[in-house]
Amino acid sequence: MGGASTGAPATYTSRRTTGITDPNAPTVFEDVTDKTSLANFRHRSGTKTKDYIFETPSGGAAIFDYDGDGRPDIYLLNGSTIAAMQGKEKPPRAALYRNLGNWKFEDVTDKAGVANERWGFGVAVGDYDNDGDPDMYVGNFGVSRLYQNNGNGTFTDVAEKLNVARRGWSTGATWGDYDGDGRLDLFVPGYVQIDLNNLPPSPSEAGKGGVNQNFCQFRGVPVMCGPRGLTGEGDTLYHQKPDGTFEDVSVKAGVNDPERYYGFSAAFVRIDDDKLLDLIVVNDSTPNQLYINKGNGKFEEIGYPSGVALNENGREQAGMGLAIGDYDNDGRVDFHVTNFSDDSNTLYHNDGDTNFTDVTFQAGLGEVTIPFLGWGTGFLDYDNDGWLDLFVVNGHVYPVVDAHQWGTSYAQQSLLFRNVKGKFERVGAPPNSALANAWPGRGLAVGDLDGDGRLDLVINNLDAKPTLLRNVATSTGHWLRLRLIAKAPLDAIGSVALVTTGAIRQRQDVFSGAIYCSQNDMTLHFGLGAATKVDKLEIHWPDGSSEIVAVPAIDRTITVTQGKGAKQ
Repeated sequence: MGGASTGAPATYTSRRTTGITDPNAPTVFEDVTDKTSLANFRHRSGTKTKDYIFETPSGGAAIFDYDGDGRPDIYLLNGSTIAAMQGKEKPPRAALYRNLGNWKFEDVTDKAGVANERWGFGVAVGDYDNDGDPDMYVGNFGVSRLYQNNGNGTFTDVAEKLNVARRGWSTGATWGDYDGDGRLDLFVPGYVQIDLNNLPPSPSEAGKGGVNQNFCQFRGVPVMCGPRGLTGEGDTLYHQKPDGTFEDVSVKAGVNDPERYYGFSAAFVRIDDDKLLDLIVVNDSTPNQLYINKGNGKFEEIGYPSGVALNENGREQAGMGLAIGDYDNDGRVDFHVTNFSDDSNTLYHNDGDTNFTDVTFQAGLGEVTIPFLGWGTGFLDYDNDGWLDLFVVNGHVYPVVDAHQWGTSYAQQSLLFRNVKGKFERVGAPPNSALANAWPGRGLAVGDLDGDGRLDLVINNLDAKPTLLRNVATSTGHWLRLRLIAKAPLDAIGSVALVTTGAIRQRQDVFSGAIYCSQNDMTLHFGLGAATKVDKLEIHWPDGSSEIVAVPAIDRTITVTQGKGAKQ
C-alpha cells in the first residue's frame, strides 16, 4: 500500500480507472447484492478522511460451508474506529450469512457468535481440531481471534485459551500442516506497529515531527503516513501441539521476519512439490518472502534468488493481494500479486526448481493494471474452458485523489481477465453492468454459491455495502467440483488435485488464506471445456501419499475421501 512519496506523477496518468465500458461485451457477472440480505451490511473503518494508515486496508471476506449443509456461506469482516477501540462508542460488527439456497441468505451473526467487534482485517479458514467443522482465524488490529466451530451453528473464541490471541496488527493468516504431524499450524503476518496514544501525524498535521514527512504525502499533497517511515511488525508461526494448544515457533522455524517487513497476505502451498508445505508472504513496500520447507521444522527464505522478492525491474512493490494457481497448465503453481497505482500488478511464472520469472507484461497484465490500486485477486475459471482466468479487486487509499486530475479515483472498477492458453485479455464491461461499476474494494472470496457449476464472487468494500456477483456467463463448458477429505488434516489443506482431460492437465491446490486477507471456498473447481469425461484424477494428499481416483460423472460435485474413492 506504500504510495506516499514526493515523486512526480507517473507517465500513465491519462488513463481512467472508472467508466471503461464496451457495449459489445457479454455480461459475465450480475450484481445481485440488493436482492439479498447482504445489502444490509455496511463496512466501516475509521473516518472518511482516512487520517491514519490503519483506517484504509480493512475488509476481508470468506466463503465456506460453516454448517455442513452443502451450501457455501459468507463471512464479512468489519473495521472499527479509534473511539470504539477506546470504548467510547459501539464498534462495527462482522457478519455471517447462512446460505439458504436460491440466492437467499440469513444473517446468523448473533446466533453464531462471530460479530468480532474488533478492527478486522483478515480471515483464514481451517479445521484445526480435525472434527469435520471449519474453524476461523480472524486477524485484527488489536487482539486476534480463533473461532472454534462447535458443530451446532455456533462458534467459541478460543484464541486466548489456545495461545493464538496475537496482539498488534495481524493481517492475512494461513493454515497449513508444515511439519506433517496431521495437525494444522497457523502463520500470521504482522503489518505496522501502531500506538493509539502516539499516532503519526494526520494530513491536517502535516509537518508535525516524529515521522519522515516524505512518507506522509502523495504527489505533494498531505495524506496519511506510512507504511514507509513507520516501524513494521514481525510475523508469527504457531505450531499446534498434540494437546491442541499452540506454541510460537517463529524464531526457531526462521519465519519471524526480523527485517519487519509490512506483511499483508500469506499462504502455505507446495511450491517445489517435495511433499512439504512451503510458505509465501506478500509484503507492502518491501520485498516478498518465499520460505522453502526444509523438513526439519525450519524454513529457508529464498525470496531474492527465487525471483519473487522483486519485480522484473529489480524493485520492491506495494504488495497487497495474492492469487495462487497453475494458470498455464504446466503442473506448477504460479503467483499473481496486486500492487499500488502507478505500478503494475505482477505475475510470477513458476519455472521449476524454485525459480520464478516476472512475465506480467508478456502475459498481458502489465499496462492495463497501472492506473489501478489492487487488493483481492484470485485465479478462477469463470467460463469453464479449462484455463484459469483472473479477477482483481481495486480501490484507492487516499480520498484526496478524487479532487485531482491524476488519472485515478478512489472507487475503482474491478478487472476480469480471460485466459487464452496462458495469455490474458481484459474482459470488457457492458454499460451499467457489474464490471462497469466502481467500488472501494478490498477483500475477495470465490465460490459457487448456487451450485450451478459457475463460480461466483463476494467483494468486501471499504466503508460501503459488499458486492455479491452472480456468474451469468452463457458460453461455458463442462465442470467438476471436488470436496476433499484427508486422513489428517481432515480438511485436506495442502492437497493437490490433478485433472486430465485429453491433452489438458490442470492443477488445483487446497490452501487457506491468500487472496487479500480472505478465504475462498476450499471446494476445488475445474472447468472441463468440451470434455465429457475426466480421463484421470490424481490426488496428492497432505501426508505425502498419492491416489488415482475414478470420476463417476461430471457437471456435479463429488466428495473424495482419502483411501475410499469418490462419491456423488
